[in-house]
Amino acid sequence: MSLGAVILAAGASSRMGRPKMLLPWKETTLTGHAIELWKQVAPAQLAIVCAAGDVDVSAELDRIGLPNASRIINPNPSRGMFSSIRCAARWKGWSPRLTHWAIALGDQPQVQPATLRGLVDFAARNPAAICQPAFQGRPRHPVLLPQFAWKELATSEDESLRHFLKARSSNVRLLAVDDPGVELDLDEPSDYERTMNLATSCFTPPADGSRG
Repeated sequence: MSLGAVILAAGASSRMGRPKMLLPWKETTLTGHAIELWKQVAPAQLAIVCAAGDVDVSAELDRIGLPNASRIINPNPSRGMFSSIRCAARWKGWSPRLTHWAIALGDQPQVQPATLRGLVDFAARNPAAICQPAFQGRPRHPVLLPQFAWKELATSEDESLRHFLKARSSNVRLLAVDDPGVELDLDEPSDYERTMNLATSCFTPPADGSRG
């Protein structure tokens, strides 16, 4: 199994009221944390989807040190999350050696590294299946897809990832996890505040003080 991980970070953050991927999280930002989190499972390739013209996220990726070659540009992010997923599936920068891809939300900072490792191991044991974590019986993110499903995403006419997965439900395998972090994505200021309060460690804005 050779894994490519793609982090979705092209949303407009309209409900948050400010760019959520630049919000402080621990010693970095949500963007930096998401990248570091996925690096812990050592994917063969990691990329992030950004909105075209988003100079602030671009500057943050420069600060983190993510090369331009690992950035996927969504020219029309207003079309929703699935447009970013399809951009990633159509991207020509993926290594031909990859066998699986993980679709990860950039705004789920409470997901535990052990959950990601468990999901990757689960997918390795079920190499032909679409794999998801399930918390209290509910399928959640991230989603791991084998090559055939990833290729189907590129040409999919489904209106959302949920509809795409529903149409392939017979091929979906769920891994029960005891990690409420897979339930917590940050859409509104109250989500961010609640998730910050749940965190067990101190949060420090980036050293330059410019983020958030």
